[in-house]
Order: sequence, then structure tokens, then C-alpha cells
Amino acid sequence: MQMHIIKKKRIKNNIHTDHTLIINEIEKSIKFYNWDFILSSLPSGSYLVGGYIRDLILGRLNSVIDVDIIVPKNAIKVGKKIADKFQGKFIILDYEREVIRIILKHISIDIASQISTSITTDLFSRDFSINAIAFSFEKKFLIDPSNGIKDLQLSLLRTYSKQNLLDDPLRILRCFRFVSELNFKVDVNLINFIKIYKNQLSLIANERINFEIKRIISGGNASQAIKLINKLKVFDHIQLEKDLILIDLEKINFEEFNKYEREKFLPLFFLVQILDEVSLKNLKFMKSEISKIRVLRKWIFLLKIKTIYELNEKERFDLHQELETILPSFILFLPKIFFKEWLTRWRDKDDKLFHPSNLINGDFAKKYLKIQEGPLLGKLINYLSRELAFNRLDNFDEAIYKGKQWIQQNAPKCD
Repeated sequence: MQMHIIKKKRIKNNIHTDHTLIINEIEKSIKFYNWDFILSSLPSGSYLVGGYIRDLILGRLNSVIDVDIIVPKNAIKVGKKIADKFQGKFIILDYEREVIRIILKHISIDIASQISTSITTDLFSRDFSINAIAFSFEKKFLIDPSNGIKDLQLSLLRTYSKQNLLDDPLRILRCFRFVSELNFKVDVNLINFIKIYKNQLSLIANERINFEIKRIISGGNASQAIKLINKLKVFDHIQLEKDLILIDLEKINFEEFNKYEREKFLPLFFLVQILDEVSLKNLKFMKSEISKIRVLRKWIFLLKIKTIYELNEKERFDLHQELETILPSFILFLPKIFFKEWLTRWRDKDDKLFHPSNLINGDFAKKYLKIQEGPLLGKLINYLSRELAFNRLDNFDEAIYKGKQWIQQNAPKCD
């Protein structure tokens, strides 16, 4: 569901700049996305702030709505009252700073108490100018002290004060998230700041870093963010292994991949270029994610020694067996000439090499080929799967025959 956006008085990149038009769109969107019912429960002097306004100006609002509201004081009390009245889930995010979250069926609302004597001062303390825009529910006007609307027009990430980022160094990573998600440029002063203070990320909880990294690698312009991260060596402070797999992202044609493949496999492709296994573990990535990175790195490093053409039959089979479920992530590390053929074959679920299978399973082999559970059984199944992959098996009877032959040749001999 995408909100209708008016067409008058726009300038470069379809960005609203006229305050009256923006205010009209905000009020329309509140009704359109059906959260106007909470307005009567907000105290005088409440403001809509942050990402909601930014995304509305950019035309990026959709059915997943996150709202940030600043109230003059008592955010916990205000939020609890709203949650109880409308049967929402109530969560205290920061008791000391009075930040709460209300989760309703179709919307998530964060409410925070104003931390200074004026809303303008509050806005000056936010991370980037594009997030430092407020709308007064009561007086129906915009406050944009950092010229965030202008920066949205310029597609520029800029901060009012470096101290804003030092107060929460995770905002350094959020910079790359906005590069990835919005395709924004980064102000040169902000780049210089990151170069100096990137090690401050070590002060941030690993779980929070994990969340931001996942947003970065999943953005529509993640390649630009990854390129900048590597250029600035953002993760050098936690990277034990310097031998990362870096490739020239400018030379990759992602168009060979369909929408599903880009969304599912590009994040893993980007992740393997910025963090090693130890760092992933320290940053609380899941075991399944680390396992995928491990096997990717294994085969990518092997290709530094051998080309695809130089892999022997067993190596080629093992590659497809180990990488079957994530092969598109690996294909991106191959020479471009392989992209189309390998993707076409991987998309074909009946391709026995790209999707290794078998004509008999372990239980059948144990029962009819009289082989016991153990390493020998695993080797037999692997052998038969490889024979099928390279078109040396046509049917079930041939599998049984070859299985018996293999057992005779490989079973332990008794003296």
C-alpha cells in the first residue's frame, strides 16, 4: 500500500520542499494510515518527529508504519494511558530517559519525553539533519532547524554536531544504513569524523551492531555502503583476520539475478566482504549465518588457488553439495562469464549436479545392500549421488548394481 503523493511544487528527485504541502501530506497520511485516533490522547506541545516525516517527504511510506512522537514530559505515563485505552502492547525502552513503545495491530509508536527546554534544541541533538524535522500536532507547522528538507533534496547525510554521534556511536553505522537504504551521499565532514572515531563502535552492544549490519546488507544500494565501509575500514577494530574477500563491486552486474535472488542472497554476499567468522560470532550472528559464511569462504579461497576449470570431479561435486542452498551468493565471486549459465542451472531443480540428489536413501541401503550405519554408509551415498550428478546413473536398478560393486571394493576386508 503506497500513499498517494501530490505532484505540485516538487523539485529535484521528486522531493517536497514547500512546508504547506508537506504539512497537508502529513495530515492526510495520518488519516490514511489510520493512527489519528491517538491524537486526542497526546498532551499539548506534542510533536511528530524523525523517520516518518523523512519517509513521507521521500515518498517511501508503506503499510509498515513506525511513528516517533515527542511529548513535553511524562512519556511513560502518556504511553501507558494510550496503550491501555487502545489495547496495545506497552514496552519501556529506556526508563531513565523516558522512552516507550506501543505496538498496535498495524503500527508501532515510540514516545519520548522532550529532553531540553525547546523542541528545537531536541532536534539539534538528533543524529542526522534528515531525521531532525518535527511537525507540531497542535499548531500545524514544521520545525527544520538543521535544513533537513534541503538535505533530503540533495540526498545528503549530514549531522548538526559531531557530539550527536559520539553520544551514541551506533549512529556511525546508521550513516551506512542510510547510504544502503536511501542511496544518499555522505557529507565530507561526516566522512572525516568517521575516519577518526570509528573505533567508538567498540563501546556499543554487539546486538545493536548486529541489527544495523543486517539493515545495511539488505538495502537496495548495499553495494555502495559496503564499498564505503571497506574504504574507511570501519570494522578494523574488531577484525582479527585481515584477509577478507574484497571484490570490485562496480564491475558486478546484479541484473542477472531476479528480485528473489537479490533479496535472499546478496546480503550474504555483502556480509562475507566485511566480517570474518570470529567477528560474526562476537557480534552475535546466528550459527546458521556463520556456517554459511564459513563454507563460502572455504570455496572462495580455494578459487584463489584453482580456477573452476581446474577443480577435479570430486571437488566440483563437493562444491555444489556444500553450496547448493546459497549458490547465488557464491556465483557473484566467479568471473562474470559464469553468471548466466550457473544461475540457469541452479534455477533448474532437476539439475543433478547443481542440486545433488540420490536414487536410494540410507535406510534402503542398510536394508537391501546390507551395510551398517557409519562412515562407510555416508561414503556410499555420496558416491551414488556423484554418479547421478555426472550422468553415470540412469535408474534405480543401476544404483543398486553400482552400490553393490562399490561395497565389494570398499568394505573392510577380513583376514
